[in-house]
Amino acid sequence: MLVGLQGSGKTTTAGKLANTFRKQGKKPLLVACDVYRPAAIKQLQVVGAQLNIPVYSNENSKDVNLIAKQAINLAISKLNDVIIIDTAGRLQIDEELMQELKNVKSSVKPHEILLVVDSMTGQEAVNVADTFNKEVGIDGVVLTKLDGDTRGGAALSVKKVTGKPIKFAATGEKLSDIEIFHPDRMAQRILGMGDILSVIEKAEESFDLEQAEKLEKQLKKNKFDLDDYLTQLRQVKKMGSFSSLLKLIPGMNQLKDVKVDDKEFEKIEAIICSMTTKEKRDTRLLNGSRRQRIAKGSGTSVQEVNKFIKSFEMTQKMMKQLKNNKSGMKKLMNNIDEKSLKNLKF
Repeated sequence: MLVGLQGSGKTTTAGKLANTFRKQGKKPLLVACDVYRPAAIKQLQVVGAQLNIPVYSNENSKDVNLIAKQAINLAISKLNDVIIIDTAGRLQIDEELMQELKNVKSSVKPHEILLVVDSMTGQEAVNVADTFNKEVGIDGVVLTKLDGDTRGGAALSVKKVTGKPIKFAATGEKLSDIEIFHPDRMAQRILGMGDILSVIEKAEESFDLEQAEKLEKQLKKNKFDLDDYLTQLRQVKKMGSFSSLLKLIPGMNQLKDVKVDDKEFEKIEAIICSMTTKEKRDTRLLNGSRRQRIAKGSGTSVQEVNKFIKSFEMTQKMMKQLKNNKSGMKKLMNNIDEKSLKNLKF
C-alpha cells in the first residue's frame, strides 16, 4: 500500500514499482483507491496502459475498503502475485486522511506500507514521514524526484527520524526511472564520487546481449555503420537521460561547463532515420543534394547534418585505430583532458 501527501508522486511510483516487479518475473495488479482527486483513477489507468499492466478500479463506489477487497479477490482469480494499492492523499496531513488509511490497513492487511515522499520538500519531508509513521505505521520509504545530489540530505534525515529504511528512489520522469536505494551509493553521490555500480546495473538491464555480439563482429570487420550507431544510441537512451548518467560517472560532476542536451540526440536519431539504407552503410555517398534532403526530412539544418557526419566519421576512425593498435586506448585516454571535455558541444 502506497501512502503520502497529494503531489508526492504516488500514482507514478505505483506504475514504476509495478514495472520493476514485472521485470523480476512477478505479475502485478495496480489498484486505484484514490476516489477523491479528479482524474486520479484515469491517471493510474493511463500508466497501466503504457506498461501493459492491469488496473482495478470501481468508479461506482467511494468505499476504498470495498475496492481494495474486490481487487484482492480479482488478483486471486487472475493469479496476480503483487498488488499495489494507490491511496488518496491530501495537500496536508489531516485526521480524515489518517483514519481512512488506518481503515484500509485494517481491512486488507497489506504486507508492506510504503510512504512516498517528495525529496524536494526538504525538511518538510522529514515531518511528513514522522507523522505518517506515528499515525499509520510504515515499513519503508520511497523518495521521489531524487535526481539531484543536493537533495540527498533528505534521505539521511528521513531514515534517522523514522528508523525505517528507504527502499526505492525515483530518479526521473520515465516509468523506468526508479531504483533500489543503496545508502552507500547515495553517500558517494553526495560526496561527488559518482555511482559507477548504478551505471553498470543500468547497462546490464538495458543492453541487448545479441546486439552487443553483433556489434563486436561488425567492429572486427571494420564495418561499424550508422545502423550500428543508431542501435547503440537507442540502447543507451534506455538507461535514462544522458545528463543523469553523467552525474553517476566519477569526476564528471566537477566539470561544470559540460552541458548535455538530450534533444541533440533526438536530432541525431532523426538525421539517421532520414537516410536510405545505402547512405547509412556508406557516408561517402552523402553529397550536397542528399544532405539537403536529409536535413529537410529530419527537421534540421544542413550544418547540423554536416556536423554529425563529421563526428561519426571521426568515431569510425577512432574505432579502427583502437582495433589495429593495442595501445590505442591508452593514447586516446592520454589525449582526453579536462580542458577538452569542457569544450565538448553536444
